[in-house]
Amino acid sequence: MRALDEQDVRGSFINCSKGEAKRMAVPRDLDERPWDDLDFLGWRDPGAPDRSFLVADLDGRLTGVALRFQPARSGYFQRSMCALCLTTHPRGGVSLMTARKAGAAGREGNTVGLYMCTDLACSLYLRGKKVSQSGARFEESLTLEEQVARTLGNLSAFVAKVTG
Repeated sequence: MRALDEQDVRGSFINCSKGEAKRMAVPRDLDERPWDDLDFLGWRDPGAPDRSFLVADLDGRLTGVALRFQPARSGYFQRSMCALCLTTHPRGGVSLMTARKAGAAGREGNTVGLYMCTDLACSLYLRGKKVSQSGARFEESLTLEEQVARTLGNLSAFVAKVTG
């Protein structure tokens, strides 16, 4: 992914108003992010424990999605799998992220959801730069490029539901 600045990030959101995008907490460390290892930018709002955001370059266009989630209260032995990168996590490492739909449907309260890594670090899990608390990912026969393509395809399908 190419490096983004604050203006790129704020201008990319499809499911919130310009005022909401202007007020959101954008990461202050954008210039320090490992852009070469990221397929999308994802972060949690440090001031609001139930808010997360992601920005991806999909079909040559920056697309940002504001997300909400309930912090998990699952047991230690329960594992869940992220629907984007297929990484398994114990104890709340995966959360149901919901996004308000874009446009009139979103203003009426319609949402879509997907189980994702709570920290939105899917790109780093795929590349082995970050390890889940379970210790490792399942070994796959797909190459890294194929896994990245699958993850971006899953993300693109989710964003299509937000816009559709």
